[in-house]
Amino acid sequence: MTNVSIMTFNILSILPILILAGFGMIVLLIDVLSSRKFGEKNLLAYVSLIGIVIAGISVRNSTGTALFSFHETFTIDNYSIFFNFIFLLCTGLTILISHSYIKREEINHGEYYALLMFSTIGMMLMASGADLLNIYVGLEVMSISIYILTGFKRSKLISNEASLKYFLLGAFATGFLLYGIAVIYGSTGTINLNQIASFIASKGGISDPLLLMGMGLIIIGLGFKVASVPFHAWVPDVYEGAPTAITAFMSVGPKAAGFAAFLRIFMTAFGSTHYEWQKIIFILAVLTMTLGNVVAIAQTNIKRMLAYSSIAHAGYLLIALVSANSMGISGTLFYLLAYIFMNVGAFAIVIVLSHKNDEFIQINDYAGLGFKHPLLAIAMTIFMFSMAGVPPMAGFVGKFYIFSAAIKSGYVVLAIIGVINSVISVYYYLRITVIMYMKEPAREFTPLTLSPFIVAAIVISVIGTLQLGIFPSKVIEMAQQATLILK
Repeated sequence: MTNVSIMTFNILSILPILILAGFGMIVLLIDVLSSRKFGEKNLLAYVSLIGIVIAGISVRNSTGTALFSFHETFTIDNYSIFFNFIFLLCTGLTILISHSYIKREEINHGEYYALLMFSTIGMMLMASGADLLNIYVGLEVMSISIYILTGFKRSKLISNEASLKYFLLGAFATGFLLYGIAVIYGSTGTINLNQIASFIASKGGISDPLLLMGMGLIIIGLGFKVASVPFHAWVPDVYEGAPTAITAFMSVGPKAAGFAAFLRIFMTAFGSTHYEWQKIIFILAVLTMTLGNVVAIAQTNIKRMLAYSSIAHAGYLLIALVSANSMGISGTLFYLLAYIFMNVGAFAIVIVLSHKNDEFIQINDYAGLGFKHPLLAIAMTIFMFSMAGVPPMAGFVGKFYIFSAAIKSGYVVLAIIGVINSVISVYYYLRITVIMYMKEPAREFTPLTLSPFIVAAIVISVIGTLQLGIFPSKVIEMAQQATLILK
């Protein structure tokens, strides 16, 4: 009877994952059995969205206390639940902006939606992993799915090139991560995060050089996933070559999953040795946000600009990891949630204005948008202002909490560098707004056919960006509750 109850609990703990896996396979079956002639492929987006909603409901019904399953390799707590909602929201918005886009690009296949859901499963495993190997498995499930999605436009050479670059560099970085896990196991005799923390506490700190090396290798592996300098080289080419909807997805989802694992590992397993790794993260944070913002200024391609912008945002989030306090961690969770709305919303505008074989990816293409399509221009302005950290947008609140956390922990210089970088970013974000409203159109704006799906995505993104900026207290409170487990 005890075995039955344990098995039942184990299954219930991964119920959202099982739901996504089930719906992913259902989508594949519908795709195989459907006839293009009768347009049953339109069902794929609806079925996928239903799967996301049901998975979200199952997450909501999960207990919020810290419970472990599968021999303490998987955990359910407020932290993982918060991140699961982030992942599901990101995937849901990506499906909404993908519906018309993949039909227009003639890549409307069931594998597309299935891979999005399988990638989300990997992200959930990373956020809920209680040992290093489980986190690694989640990372691989997520990464392999995204490698394929990056090259989904098989007829486009640039998409194939982006997929190959991402795969080769990603496999190389994953090797560092796995080797780091092996070294840590050799040093401590365990891969369980809590047991690693207990081992380090029993030794009075990290005295074994191998353990320090293992920690450094994990920083390299996860640094690649969150696109921190100097592990960022893949980002611009991959973002430019991937289908635009997938660019939106990978700029938010995998980054959030990477930080979920980063915070879980370093605050749980290595939390007591903060002063031994914070200097490395300090340097990475400064280099990442500075390079991202400075290079973004020179970009004329909006996808590459948003790619370097994404690198800069990773630098801001690393500030919270350096701070290593509850305000910084909760600020990270809030910032990642806000980043979904403003970033996916910006890419949705790019998709709306684009046409097959004629994508609006040059910044000057947006000249005159404020007069031709004022509502789209207003939405784009909101997203750009939020990314720049202009109040009362969500981005401002996120940066405020992260910089405040740095000051609270005594890293005043780091906070000042962050503020300076945020000011630098205002230039290239507001440049788009200036071009939209103060320049004559450089090209003709053809009539737009707006899908209800992508309109819903833009509206949700605008509301989310404004809501989190004007009334952030409820979400901040939830984020603070989610971070208690990491103290």
